[in-house]
Amino acid sequence: MIFGKLRTLPCTCKCRQEEMQRQKEETEARERMMRIQRLKSTGIQERHLLDWRFDTAEDTETIRWAKNYVENWKQVRAENLGLLLWGDVGTGKSFAAACIANALLEQSTPVLMTNFSKILNQMGTMYSEERYQYIASFNHYPLLIIDDLGIERSTEYAKEQVYAVVDERYKANLPLIVTTNLTISQLRNPESVADARIYSRILEMCTPVHVGGSDRRQSVGRDKQDLVRHVLFPGRGGLER
Repeated sequence: MIFGKLRTLPCTCKCRQEEMQRQKEETEARERMMRIQRLKSTGIQERHLLDWRFDTAEDTETIRWAKNYVENWKQVRAENLGLLLWGDVGTGKSFAAACIANALLEQSTPVLMTNFSKILNQMGTMYSEERYQYIASFNHYPLLIIDDLGIERSTEYAKEQVYAVVDERYKANLPLIVTTNLTISQLRNPESVADARIYSRILEMCTPVHVGGSDRRQSVGRDKQDLVRHVLFPGRGGLER
């Protein structure tokens, strides 16, 4: 009975129900992949970082705790657990941060990985209100990753904007990951008041984690030299290390 009248309705057979369910799952999977691609296109600003993933990483202590960060993301987000990854050049700080970013993006969690040089370049032609809105837009991302703290310009204006980005994140109570070649001593004993404001806020928000080991870039360079030697100069030297 429908609205007081007896009506005859079609009955979907089991095969048709299964086909409809399959089509629904395929549609949802496509929509999910499209959403992930959109998130990656806005969240990862350097294309090579998209290849830095856990499934291509060695099983090191750094990668293990980075995986734990992702696996415990709900608690990380709820308790606003930030990280300050510090260490020498080429030890894998940016790699670990990018692995975290890509893993969360695959889970449809918006992440932005950038650096202050790019942020400052974007802000260069903006008026004050536009700069404020630009900085506030970072809060649309549950996780913000700032790569290579310390390579940006050291002008008074640049330091003011760097502090504004960090402080806005602090006020929004959102997690932040920062990578840097600066030592903990340099961060805790800065040379200027402007740096002190920035580093103090970061150390308040982010737990320092030392990323040690050898320079991965030198290892990659040697591997490329060996490949060139094998491809272009088979059977003899041809290249100097």
